Amino acid sequence: MNSITALTPAQLRQAADIQEKIQSLQVELNALLGGGETPTPVATEAPEQPKKRGMSAAARARIGAAARARWAKLRAEKGEAEIVRKPKRKLSAKGLANIRAGVAKRWAKKNATATAAISSSPAEKPKRKMTAAWKKSLALARKARWAKVKRAGKTAL
Repeated sequence: MNSITALTPAQLRQAADIQEKIQSLQVELNALLGGGETPTPVATEAPEQPKKRGMSAAARARIGAAARARWAKLRAEKGEAEIVRKPKRKLSAKGLANIRAGVAKRWAKKNATATAAISSSPAEKPKRKMTAAWKKSLALARKARWAKVKRAGKTAL
């Protein structure tokens, strides 16, 4: 089957003429059969997507009640009257204090080793200060470099 982009203008015009004939014949057929003069939609149109259906609150409640009834029946067969939940355990103040003390101790140990590692690293050596003689030698080198550039007739390095 040919792609529509591969057709020539003459072929497209011929296809449009045939489409018009089909629509006019459809109108005639509807008139003969007693229908209105509105043509039926062409099959090339995309079908509409079905709408999603929701569930009412009442239906949801009925489904939930039925599920609870099924579970109650299952528990009754096993001999369980109702689900018995254990009371939630609470942490005492002393237990919480012990946990916090342990965490603080671990953090202190970790931070002590980290700071010891940093202070012993070579990157933490004190910075050297520039002496006056060093500054003077750098300035002379800079002036000499610029003089060379200017002698060459340039305005930038």
